[in-house]
Amino acid sequence: MLFLVAAFMLLGVVLGTVAHAPLTVSAVAAAGIAVWLGVFAVRERHNRRRTSAH
Repeated sequence: MLFLVAAFMLLGVVLGTVAHAPLTVSAVAAAGIAVWLGVFAVRERHNRRRTSAH
């Protein structure tokens, strides 16, 4: 339960920051996060295929 409260507080701070940042800064940050998550997903999928084959 404490984890959820902390997560919601952090989300509120981040959304508050994004509301005051210029749109270009928000778009660049969102694109960076999307690329980071995409790379992570590809690496995880690659590692799972490699470990399941052995």
